Amino acid sequence: MSPAEYQQLKAFARIDGALLSGLWIGSFALYIKGMSNPTLGIVSMLLMAVSPFYAAKCLRTFRDKAREGIISFARGYAYVILIFFYSALLFAIVQYAYFTYMDNGFLIAKFTEMANTPESVQLGLKDMMQESISQMAAMRPIDLSLNVLTAIIVVGFALGLPIAALLQRTKPALSGNDEAETTKNG
Repeated sequence: MSPAEYQQLKAFARIDGALLSGLWIGSFALYIKGMSNPTLGIVSMLLMAVSPFYAAKCLRTFRDKAREGIISFARGYAYVILIFFYSALLFAIVQYAYFTYMDNGFLIAKFTEMANTPESVQLGLKDMMQESISQMAAMRPIDLSLNVLTAIIVVGFALGLPIAALLQRTKPALSGNDEAETTKNG
């Protein structure tokens, strides 16, 4: 890969990463609001589930528009990893700002409320949840954000493999006109 191609890869990945982080930020906001409205919580989870498909769409667009329909597995994998890396950076910054300036213990209070429900007590989850909540309460906002950053990057490495494998292409796809000519001539 030449330096110009690498710059192109990074530039497209930054843009797509910023858009993916917007999806995650919206999902995070809906998750916080979903603490009091379960429907928003479900929408939040659906938005997170769409992430790999969005990354695949971004890679396909990059392959077809910028790479003229050809992309190797390695370049596709690097592209997906960079998308997740850039989006994780932006998302971690937003989470840090939220936990530092806006949360004021809201999330811990909601988790504690959930741990004290009769269902949690019946299932024997109360003690485990209380331990997790106390560990989370002891963490600084930067620690929470760095944990999320690391987790997303690891997920990007894992999801990049099947996405890049499915979307790699060594020959450009035939357009509709080329397919018609091929069928007519052969």
